[in-house]
Amino acid sequence: MSTTVQRPSLGVLHLGEGEKRFRLSRYAPSAEVSFFVRHYWIVSWDLTDQEPYLQDVIPNPCVNLVIEKNKSGIYCPARKKFSYFLQGKGCVFGVKFKPGGFYPFLRQPISTFAQGEVSLGDAFDLDDETAERSIFALDDEGAMVEFAESFLRPKLPPRDESVVLINRIIEQIIEDREITKVDDLCERFDLNKRKLQRIFDQYVGVSPKWVIQLYRIQNAAESLDQEDRQPDWSQLSIDLGYYDQAHFIKDFKSIIGVTPVEYSRKKL
Repeated sequence: MSTTVQRPSLGVLHLGEGEKRFRLSRYAPSAEVSFFVRHYWIVSWDLTDQEPYLQDVIPNPCVNLVIEKNKSGIYCPARKKFSYFLQGKGCVFGVKFKPGGFYPFLRQPISTFAQGEVSLGDAFDLDDETAERSIFALDDEGAMVEFAESFLRPKLPPRDESVVLINRIIEQIIEDREITKVDDLCERFDLNKRKLQRIFDQYVGVSPKWVIQLYRIQNAAESLDQEDRQPDWSQLSIDLGYYDQAHFIKDFKSIIGVTPVEYSRKKL
């Protein structure tokens, strides 16, 4: 049923270096679930007798359902880079919902939830301990995906066309680097600015302005990961749609936590 999804780093910083320490798999959902779910992801590692590793990840405009020993929960979009400390041996299973795709399950504004505030039981009548015990008893990743689908399918809400619109908007942001402000989106999709902001607040939990900024910075980080030497910073800023290098540096640091030069030096 599921096949591994071949995608870019999707916000996992320095992915090439990280994959020396862990294994990341992504699986496509079934057709029935795919309206709401972008993919399933599994991270596993064995650093027994090795140094721990800190993996940095850029936030994204998606809700993630995470099953991890003693840390399971539903995590709404963060606004800054977050780091995960890998040590010993472990595994984490996740369900990444499409932008806006989790809202129909609870029908409460995503912006009102704090990180990890929503439990598995709130949306799927599944307690954390049962989920952790059930999924980590499975050795096969495909079986893990099937388990996730078994508790998602009975709870699937009616399809919501606002989810379709949100994903069209975000795909346009990703593909068209000339989109640099919310007014550009309003013009492209013939939407009132307040309505657009209200939909994102309700369904996504972050503003459309932040999403534009996020993907420009993600593009920059992925470009730096692929470079073997220091890039032309002015040209990179222009390529990403910035009018000046100072604004690019400011936005980059606000999400990544370091300047582009510092980030590049860590890789090199």
